[in-house]
Amino acid sequence: MKTLTNIDAGSIREAVQAAQQAREGGQAFAFSGGGSDLLQQIKDGTDQADVVINLRNVQDARSIVSSGADISIGGLVTLTELAEDPLIVSGLAAIAQSAASVGTPQIRNVGTLAGNVTQRPWCWYYRNGFDCFKAGGDQCFSVNGENGQHAIFGGGPSYIVHPSDVAPALVAFNALFQVSGPDGDREVSAEDFFVLPITNPERENSLAEGELLTGVRIPSVSANTVSTYHKIMDRQAWTHAEVGVASVIQRDGNQVQSASVVLAGVAPIPWRVQAVEDFLAGKQISEAVAREAGEMAVEDAQPLANNGHKIPMTAAAIETAILSLAAG
Repeated sequence: MKTLTNIDAGSIREAVQAAQQAREGGQAFAFSGGGSDLLQQIKDGTDQADVVINLRNVQDARSIVSSGADISIGGLVTLTELAEDPLIVSGLAAIAQSAASVGTPQIRNVGTLAGNVTQRPWCWYYRNGFDCFKAGGDQCFSVNGENGQHAIFGGGPSYIVHPSDVAPALVAFNALFQVSGPDGDREVSAEDFFVLPITNPERENSLAEGELLTGVRIPSVSANTVSTYHKIMDRQAWTHAEVGVASVIQRDGNQVQSASVVLAGVAPIPWRVQAVEDFLAGKQISEAVAREAGEMAVEDAQPLANNGHKIPMTAAAIETAILSLAAG
């Protein structure tokens, strides 16, 4: 493993400045919040960083606060904190549940919101040194290779799946992502933050070089909002979602006024199922409605040779998630 330069930033601004200095010096850099995945990537060669900018002493992105009707969550809030915070548990259950579903207690204790949302893919080919699209190559080896865990929506030319559990829940709540970089601060919708491989096969998000995700803001959530995150895993040893469903519903009794349904584990980005959202509006939640929603969600699925099992699994997961939000 090569020798790395470690820089301990005291603030987000210091971290951005350190990244800029490394860049001007011709050095590759990486930001590290929890660092649960970064060092492994450097060891494996999937991250070429010369300089690691350590954010563990940064305090200006570690809070969860209610500001008016909005809720702001710092990018360095740990997944454990996110899963257990009373404000999140009571009003944004899908976010708390998604954070609680990640990895092991040890990973959740150090892993951060920003780290989970911006983590790189766990495709076997990418993680094992193949010269694929994600590594700057010109092909996706999964197309004709091992693809049981790969995308059934939104694939091409790369068929990775986005590994974050928390990101779909944030998209479902129409979160706004706060980004800091050398050109200042900006805010982008969670949905627009993620990038399909057809747009950029090397990247999963819209962060420019030197930028980092510093927090998210959840706009006002009405009192009649209920939500859940339902996750299916291949086995307990593999903690990433085979299929995940973040569902947010505003309801009057058992009638859906509006709905957000966003999938994990099936696409290169958190996958919003607009047709299901439109279908649910005005419907009474019932087994028949939930089943039809699940079937509708997978009508456009395009499985590879070995991941067709994700189609019925996705339909069933959506059905389960919607039924769990029925009144009473």
